[in-house]
Amino acid sequence: MKKSLGMLMLAVIIFILTACMKSKNTADSDADANDLQSKDRSEHYRVATKDVALTKKSVITVSFRDDGQGENSALWKWLQAAFDSFDKRDSCELNIAPITACEGDYFSKIALMLQSDKTAPDLVAEDTFQLTADVEAGYLTPLDNYLAKYAEWNDGTYYDTLKPGVTGPDNKVYGVPYNTDTRGLWYNKEIFKKAGLPEVWQPKSWDDILFACKTIKENVPDVIPFWCNSSVATGEATSMQTYEMLLYGTGEGLQDDGTGKWIISSQGILDSLTFLDTIYKSDFGPPLSKVLNGQASNISAREYLPQGKVVISLDGSWITGNYLETGASPWPRYSSVLGFAPMPTQNGKGSGYITMAGGWAWSIPSKSDNKDITMEFIKHLMEPSVYVDAVIALGSIGSRTDVMENVKYSAMPFMQTATDYLKVAFFRPKDSKYAAVSANIQTMVESVVSGTSPADAMATYGVEVARTVGEDHVINK
Repeated sequence: MKKSLGMLMLAVIIFILTACMKSKNTADSDADANDLQSKDRSEHYRVATKDVALTKKSVITVSFRDDGQGENSALWKWLQAAFDSFDKRDSCELNIAPITACEGDYFSKIALMLQSDKTAPDLVAEDTFQLTADVEAGYLTPLDNYLAKYAEWNDGTYYDTLKPGVTGPDNKVYGVPYNTDTRGLWYNKEIFKKAGLPEVWQPKSWDDILFACKTIKENVPDVIPFWCNSSVATGEATSMQTYEMLLYGTGEGLQDDGTGKWIISSQGILDSLTFLDTIYKSDFGPPLSKVLNGQASNISAREYLPQGKVVISLDGSWITGNYLETGASPWPRYSSVLGFAPMPTQNGKGSGYITMAGGWAWSIPSKSDNKDITMEFIKHLMEPSVYVDAVIALGSIGSRTDVMENVKYSAMPFMQTATDYLKVAFFRPKDSKYAAVSANIQTMVESVVSGTSPADAMATYGVEVARTVGEDHVINK
């Protein structure tokens, strides 16, 4: 019995040992298989990672001011159309990142973005008045090395008169201008006729403008005779479209020609503010609730002018872009209803007429990670095949001399007239302090249309500008 039991115990032990050995062999086999699979996966991951690294695309992020149209805006459509035909699009992606803001807020928002590696775009729409300040702040990339190899920049294709506007204090170029503009008096010829005024209107002085407003007020009382940007909310439009169009018409400028100092008290400033004071005190202008609105420019151009609610508008040549079939406010009859008169000087002296000219440029922020491909994209943006349709949609004057050869462009109503106004154009000072002084201008203008006397508004302006630029850099005349 003991022998049988011993044999049984031996058999059990052998069975257990055999099972353990099989389990170990199986485990070793599985481990080897797992190691092999792990090595395969590692190799696959390494190759895949290498492939991704080799095929990773650059992303061109573009920022500009969106005035509420989003993907329907002329700039957005231009960027997308250009990218769709870009011969390097397989190696990059386009990220359209507009800044939704009123004109007064755009520049402060874009300045904040340009300061940070995390938020700076690769391409930015730069108003040329802001360029000097942005260059001195170190926000923009000099483009001279790129432009040296850009044949069309050097062969006269771009207007030479626009190049100083994109040149920094160090004489380096920081942008490729994509448009320019002029300003004048848009007026409704049909309402002029109804009021007993000539359909072909060419005022010779500010008094002629006030006379037309008075006549309209008396004969067509249910309309607004005159509109001009007049608030802080409309930003540079208030400074340039309104105040500077008046000031330069007095024969003065923002700075003294001899010393370069900022003029803070003068008869020209007082007369300019008095004209605005007369407009609003005579009830020739729109309600303040409309004027102080950040969308005032759009209300005027896209609503009140097409609807016949405002008769005369001191505004830019570009507003007709709104009236195209693809624009924000299609108006098929705009070319027959509107006239575009030159803005007269105060008393008809000098050339007799005045306009301010500005424009926008494509610039590459200094913190961009994709400068080379972005410059290639700028050059493609400016090729006639995509540029002409864009500049028409913008309602702008082209920065290329060859656009007039395009029938679609040259046939645009008012385009030749707007271009002719460049002959009497003034440009804003190329001074890094201009943007800050411009903010003071906007406050001064808004205070006058809100009831402050021109003399008091000018006095406050003088104090604020002196504080902004320094007492040694201002002058009274």
